[in-house]
Amino acid sequence: MTASGRAVAGVRTFAADVANGFLEVTHSSFALLGLAVAFVAITLTARPDLRQAGEEHLMGWLQSRQPVVVQLEAEPPLGDRPLAINPKELPREQAAVAYWLSKKYRVAPEPVAALVNEAYEIGTRTKLDPTLILAIVAIESSFNPFAQSPVGAQGLMQVMTRVHTDKYEDVGGHLAAFNPLANLRVGVKVLQECIARAGSLEGGLRYYVGAANLPSDGGYAAKVLAEHFRLRQVAGGRAAAPNVPPATPVLSTKAPAEAADVSAPSAALQPTGEKVAMLAGV
Repeated sequence: MTASGRAVAGVRTFAADVANGFLEVTHSSFALLGLAVAFVAITLTARPDLRQAGEEHLMGWLQSRQPVVVQLEAEPPLGDRPLAINPKELPREQAAVAYWLSKKYRVAPEPVAALVNEAYEIGTRTKLDPTLILAIVAIESSFNPFAQSPVGAQGLMQVMTRVHTDKYEDVGGHLAAFNPLANLRVGVKVLQECIARAGSLEGGLRYYVGAANLPSDGGYAAKVLAEHFRLRQVAGGRAAAPNVPPATPVLSTKAPAEAADVSAPSAALQPTGEKVAMLAGV
């Protein structure tokens, strides 16, 4: 055999050895994998507690990667809800809150009574304190249902309508932002999502105002909670100083960032005109 023939034969032998070795290693690996799977299956069958713990861990891992979704109970149609109510027809607690808000924010008691009644019904469905909802309305718009910020936050709760258009689908579309009852419902949905995301009320308010990633919320949460405290006093039958409100409503300067979905702070909290970027993902 010539030298070239011997070289070719050597190369073929080497290639054959490599191929055979690869097949043996692969076969062994699959065999080991099969044994491992069989061992795990036998272990889980013999130890149901381990299987349950594994299932719980897997479900927790999957749920942690799901977007925050908050479901409200079935809501009564808006067409059946009056926009004005005689406060005297309300339960005593609601009537006291309605008259107090009417006096402080210089608005007619009848439409405020309807808002108070709606806030109490929403609070029952969502497990949120209705006076907290009303406190946010007070700080955001001073109960002006037609309030609009320079960047498009609209209505009582200064919701960014173009960001939350989907939430208005069930209440009449985006123009329902100026329907006080519709705006109240949508604003509460946004608030619920913010609280769920933050894991606390104060953290949720920071999300709502768009200051979750900022050093300060400009005092927004403190103002909401202070108004909430006063309203709780009124609801409990204790007198609370109304504090004379500003001559004009406190309009929000909520500004959307890319893929944003929650509200940014009110103008009174941003005297320099600084805009706070909103957070993505809701």
